[in-house]
Amino acid sequence: MLPCGAVLWRRLLRKRWVLGVVLGLSLVYFISSTFKQEERMVRDRNLLQVQEHEQPIMWKVKFSSGNSSQLSNQCRNSVQGKLLITDELGYVCERKDLLVNGCCNVNVASTRLYSCESCLPNGCCSVYEYCVSCCLQPSKQHLLERFLNRAAIAFQNLFMAVEDHFELCLAKCRTSSQSVQHENTYRDPLAKYCYGEYPPELLPV
Repeated sequence: MLPCGAVLWRRLLRKRWVLGVVLGLSLVYFISSTFKQEERMVRDRNLLQVQEHEQPIMWKVKFSSGNSSQLSNQCRNSVQGKLLITDELGYVCERKDLLVNGCCNVNVASTRLYSCESCLPNGCCSVYEYCVSCCLQPSKQHLLERFLNRAAIAFQNLFMAVEDHFELCLAKCRTSSQSVQHENTYRDPLAKYCYGEYPPELLPV
């Protein structure tokens, strides 16, 4: 024989108004939980934005003209060029005119300092080595600093690793997602190496 309480509970559940109350309370609980979760997400997002604003990215890039490699009469250079090479002093030379210390031979007539040959006013060049050389001009420091101050979070992994002006120009002039549209077409096929603040204009589809 069922206990009296169980029988009473069964009878109550058979009444439609009781089921309506249970359903209504469940709905209220669901809506309340959803709103609380949304409020939590908005609060966390706002807190993250405040923290990001209060703690700017600490870039390591140094624009000092003197560095250890110059003092030891050695130069880093752009390495991969088949015909041209740019050294960290800003000289562009033919690969055959590269000295054993990694520096361009400045006594050769074809060697150029801070050459912007093949570069457009927007800072995009058709030759990688000229892009790096042009980017190394001391006058480009403010432009590069503005870019770093506005660099998206996506660029942190790339530019947080560079330590000086030369490394920044090497990284900036390399082609990246900024240089392409639709993932497989260059924005400007003739000038795809860019040191400027902005990527090339999108080509019409």
